[in-house]
Order: sequence, then C-alpha cells, then structure tokens
Amino acid sequence: MKLIPKVRDLTSFLTNLHKSNIKPKLELLQQIHAQILTNIDIQSNSTSSLWNLLIRASTEPSFNQQFLGFYKAMLAQNVSPDKTTFSVLLRAASASANGATSGEVVHCQILKLGFEFDLILQTGLLDFYAKAGALESAHLVFTEMPERDVVANNAMIAALGKNGNVGDARKLFDEMPERNSSSWNSMITAYCKSGDIASARLTFDFNPVKDLVSWNAIIDGYCKSGQLMVARELFDRMGDAKNAVTWNTMISGYVQCTEFGKAVTTFQQMQATNTKPTEVTMISLLSACAHLGALDMGKWIHAYIRRGNLKLDVVLGNALVDMYCKCGNIETALDIFHELPTKNVYCWNSVVIGLGMHGFGDEAIDAFVKMERNGVKPDGVTFVGLLSACSHSGLYYEGRRYFSEMVGTYGVEPGIEHYGCMVDLLGRGGFLEEALELIRTMPMSPNNVVWGSLLRACQIHKDTEMSKQVMDHLLMLDPNDGANYVFLSNIYASLNRWNDVATCRRLMIENGVCKTPGCSSIEVDNNVHEFIAGDTSHPHFARINVFLDEIAKKLRVLGHELGMDSVLHDIDEEEKESAVRYHSERIAVAYGLMSTPRGKPIRVVKNLRACTDCHAAIKLISKLFSREITVRDRSRFHHFRDGKCSCKDYW
Repeated sequence: MKLIPKVRDLTSFLTNLHKSNIKPKLELLQQIHAQILTNIDIQSNSTSSLWNLLIRASTEPSFNQQFLGFYKAMLAQNVSPDKTTFSVLLRAASASANGATSGEVVHCQILKLGFEFDLILQTGLLDFYAKAGALESAHLVFTEMPERDVVANNAMIAALGKNGNVGDARKLFDEMPERNSSSWNSMITAYCKSGDIASARLTFDFNPVKDLVSWNAIIDGYCKSGQLMVARELFDRMGDAKNAVTWNTMISGYVQCTEFGKAVTTFQQMQATNTKPTEVTMISLLSACAHLGALDMGKWIHAYIRRGNLKLDVVLGNALVDMYCKCGNIETALDIFHELPTKNVYCWNSVVIGLGMHGFGDEAIDAFVKMERNGVKPDGVTFVGLLSACSHSGLYYEGRRYFSEMVGTYGVEPGIEHYGCMVDLLGRGGFLEEALELIRTMPMSPNNVVWGSLLRACQIHKDTEMSKQVMDHLLMLDPNDGANYVFLSNIYASLNRWNDVATCRRLMIENGVCKTPGCSSIEVDNNVHEFIAGDTSHPHFARINVFLDEIAKKLRVLGHELGMDSVLHDIDEEEKESAVRYHSERIAVAYGLMSTPRGKPIRVVKNLRACTDCHAAIKLISKLFSREITVRDRSRFHHFRDGKCSCKDYW
C-alpha cells in the first residue's frame, strides 16, 4: 500500500495520524498491523510505542472498539505493555459501550503484570469505575492506594457526586490537603446534580480559583433547577469569557424551561460574538423552532449545518426530522429521514408521530411496517404515535388491532397514554359506550387526560348525559381544570341550554378556575409574534383589527355562519361574532396575510384545539386570499388550501 511508509517511519506516521483530525479506516489499521508483524523484530520491547499508537487509533467507535484485540495481538508477539498501554486501554474502556467488561480485563492485566501500585494507573482505574457506575469498585481502588494526590481525590469526589453520595464527597473535599479548580468544580457539579443549588452556589462563591468550568457548572445548575433569571445574571456577568459550552448551556436551559423565544434570541447574540455553534447548539435550537413552529429559522439552521459540515448523526438528524414535522413541512422531514445513514427507534418514532399529526394515518402505518422490516423494535412511544395516527384518521379497525397486539406481538405493555389514545379513537368515531367500558376495565386508574378525551368526544357527538357522568369524574380528579368546564359549557351552549351554561360559569368562579387563554404564534421575517385571545397589546393591533373587519365582511358574503360551540354566553349575534373574531389563531392568520407577500404560505401554532368556527372561517380565508394556511393546534396539523382542510373536518 502506497500510503504506509517504511517500517522505521511507522512510529512517526502513527503519531502524526493520531494528532491529525483524519480518522483512519479499519482497513488501513489492519495493513499497518501487518507491516508491524512482517517487518519488526518481535523480540524487541522498543516496539511497544508502535503498539500503543495502534491501540489508540483503534479506539475510534467506527472500529467497533477493537482495542482489546490489538492488545492481545501485542501480547502474542511477546511485546511487553507499559504504563502508556494500560492508560490508553483504560480510557478506551471508559468510552466503550461494553466498557465494564473491557475495563475489568484491563484491571486484571495491570495486577498480573505488576503495575498495581502505579499512581497514574490507579487513578485511571478509579476514573474508569466511576464512569462505569461501579462505585464500590471505585472506592476499593481508592482505599487501596498507598498515596493519593489531588487528581485521585478529585476523581473520587466526582465518582461520589455522580452516584448521589454528596455528603461523602463533601467530607473528602474538606479533608483534602490540597485543592485545585477541578476539586471545587467537582463539588459544584455534585451539588447541582443532587438538586442542592444553594450549596452549589455557596461552594461557587467560596471558590478561590473560579475558571470557565466553574461558571458553566453553576449556570447549568441554575438552568436545570428552573431558575433562569439567576442563570442569566451569572451568564451576563461573565462578559467575554464565555465559550461555546456557556452559550449552549444557556440556550438549552431556555429550551428545557419552554422559553423558546429567548433561546432563539440568545443564539442570535451568540452569533454576534462570533462564537462557533456546535451540534449541541443546533439540537437545542431545532427543538425551540419545533415548538414555536419557526420554519424559516429552522431552515436557516439546516443550511448552517450543511455549510459548517456538522456531523449529521442520528441525534442531530432526528432533531431536524422532528423540527420539520412540527413546523408543518412533512415532505422535507421525510427526505432528511431517508438520507440518514443510521436510523434508531427515535428517528422512526418522529416519522410515525409526524405523519399522524399531519393526518396521514395510512402512511404512519406504512412507516411502522417498514420500521419492523428494518429490524428496529417499536417502543411505547411508537405506539402512542401509531394509535394517535389511527385516531386522527378514523382508522378504527387498525387502531383496535395494534392496541390488542401490543403485548402479545410486540412485548410492549400498554400505559395510561395508550389507553388515552384508544379512548380518543373510539370516542371520535362515536363508539362512546365502548370507550367508557375501556375506561372502566383499565388496569390502572384513569387520569384527567383519559376522561378529558371522552368528554371531548361527548362534545363532538352532543351526548349531554354521558358528559355529566364524565364531568363528575373529572371534577373529582382536578376541580381546577378550566378546560373541563369549558367543554361542558360548550355542549350546553350548542343546545341553547343557557341556564346550564351559567351554572358552569358560576362553578368556575366559585372554585377560582380560569380558562387557559388561547395563544397562537406566527413567524414573520425570522421573528416570532405571539397573540393571545382578546389581547390587543400587539403594536400593530389597530391595523389587524381593521383587517379583521374586512375579512368578516367578506366571509359573510361567502355565506359563513357563526359557530355556536365557541361562545359560552347567551349574547346577541354581534357580541358572539366579536368574541370569536378575537380568537388567537384568527388574529395570527390575519397578521400573516397582512405581513407576508402574496402567495407565501402562512404557518400558525396554537396551544389549544382549534375551534369549529375558526376552522370553518380559515377554510374560506384560504380560498378567499389564495393562500396555503397551516395551523398546528394542540393535537394535529390542519393544512388549509382552496377552501378545504387536510383533516376533512375530522379533528
């Protein structure tokens, strides 16, 4: 092979190969291995450095962690391993998927060859057992060490903290004759992991050697505890000392706490500092875009990933698939999915769920079948997506079949979320008694989500008597959930039973219950605008209001009649129209029509289920303005085009 130099240059060749960013193929390593066996004096111990470099190169995941195989070959050639050999092997075992077994083999070799008292190797063993979660073995290595330096103590503190033994970690920390920045950082991390953010902050404040890791650790602790204001205060205090980890921590903190708009804003600030984003940044941002429905921002991130040649592994690839699914572009989501070289269960789940959300029930089933053919075992999340897809598409037979096969065929025990999907499926189809019987025979107590699904079905099919039964159960479970009162009130309103509507509203007031306000968002020019039902605070609301009047007039010309189920009061027609007109999704659609070029698709995300009247109105608006309008409500997508909706009025 032309790429491999002469034997005397193999050491420098392997050294340079290790230092470079080039990841050699297994075939190349095997050829180097052959060169060593063929051309080097096997009796010479000086060749251990070559073997060490070869073992180190073989630790890449793409080589299936063959480092032990090369080590055995080294012994077979009578080449004696040294401390470096075992250090490399321990680091490889720590990173290996089968590290526990590999590390124990390495430990036996260390003892067998007389390296048991070497401080560096003992610390390496301690670190290995700590990362493997074998705290007892780590502690045994630690107690048997004849001497312990600051590195060994730090490794033990980290091990104790990782396994929740914060008290023991603190005791060791206090007894240490010498501490460095890693000592303090290990304690800060241990406290944060245990949820004791107050002790973490106290340790941080007393830390005399605060470094970047210290700041990142405490900011991460505050983010994970949900105290974003404090985290941001510390973040801002860092000034220009931030690195990519700092920015990623703050962005992911906002995402974890559902502050998606602030996550995007923080990323824009990160760009202004010329800090290069990483794969972690992209994953957090894609999650934010998915929740906000910010497709344009998501597309920009996708383009950035391509320009920056970021590795599109299953995690980042799945984040892209999920973003496109939740932003309404299922076609691109499927394109990316098919391009992924490796697909795990999470990738398949995203596709099954995404297709179901868009109303493609048959296609979701097809994806599930292909998932099986590809040898990927479905899990509980898969079946939530599959049953939801059947529910949204009215596939009653298929839904019943897959639910009945979960345990026997697929080995997945149905959870309460699966029963909720089935109640929703049966209820939507009008099989109310069957849905009620399923609830009664559930192996676990039904929660408010399960009963709520049946209540929504009662609303669809106007079954007042069953609604009362369901409402009794819901009030016992959660008397403060305003949605339940609203559903029942809507049923009464649709039947003109205004005295009963008034009773529901009185109960809401007496129990201090508030209806969750409808909130819709729309992305315009990379900025996400949020509208809350009845809120007039948007800076352009005066213009929006005038435009809403124009739309209402045009809808009346087209014969649009006001729906009754969204209005809870016995009020006159003009007041009803005003109440419905200020629903958040209608305001967002109006703003989109005003603020975007003709023909540009409009995408809106709503936190609640779309009401019947707004659904009917937006169908007509899509035809009236020749626009494709996509609305993602709490459970699914509605693609409005030329006066029709993809849900076929079944949602």
